[in-house]
Amino acid sequence: MEERGVEVDHATLNRWVIRYSPAIAVKAKSQKRETNKSWRMDETYIKVKGQWTYLYRAVDSHGDTLDFHAF
Repeated sequence: MEERGVEVDHATLNRWVIRYSPAIAVKAKSQKRETNKSWRMDETYIKVKGQWTYLYRAVDSHGDTLDFHAF
């Protein structure tokens, strides 16, 4: 907001979180895929745009990627 020249008080942001976070959580949960209870963490080292990067993935027992994070 500051980048766009809009001044917002921290209390206003807190009210927005309280008001809109339940709706966002419901939407996110409805789009979440069903998974089985068995999963594992997979780690690898890959090259992205010429730089070596760690890639961490959560993979279920069927080999489907549940989530990933690269850094």
